[in-house]
Amino acid sequence: MENDKSFFETHGYRILLALRRIIRAVDIHSRRLNDEFKITSPQMICICSLSKKPSMTLSELASDVNLSISTVNGIVDRLENKGLISRTRSTQDRRKVVLKLTEQGSEILKRAPSLLQERFSQSLKGISALEQATLSIALERIVEMMGAENIDASPNLISGAAFNDINYKE
Repeated sequence: MENDKSFFETHGYRILLALRRIIRAVDIHSRRLNDEFKITSPQMICICSLSKKPSMTLSELASDVNLSISTVNGIVDRLENKGLISRTRSTQDRRKVVLKLTEQGSEILKRAPSLLQERFSQSLKGISALEQATLSIALERIVEMMGAENIDASPNLISGAAFNDINYKE
């Protein structure tokens, strides 16, 4: 029984250490974006999304970044105030407001580091389908063990420091 205890203590420690490293990586990345570029991770996610399409409506952007319209509206307000995006009325439908990345927004995108989820996604593509499934199952089990399966979450890796941009549902 002594070996079982040691086995679980060792692996439990390794799991907690790995989770902590993931959390720290997200925080460090977010802090770097804020320190060097004066933007938050959610703002960067919206800039990246807008860079892939010449123009989007607020609802299209919200859908693309997997955040609520009210959350994205606040992010868009801050990005517009920084001169990184523009809002204009659609010429086809005056009720629609079109969002576009400005030159300054494009410049930040060129200089800023890639999003963590993009780097992770690329790495994930490099492993077998079986290993991907194993990781998914293991992480989903950890979520269950932490009692976190009912927490609403976006698939974006966003730090706690960016909470002023995100309206999480409890």
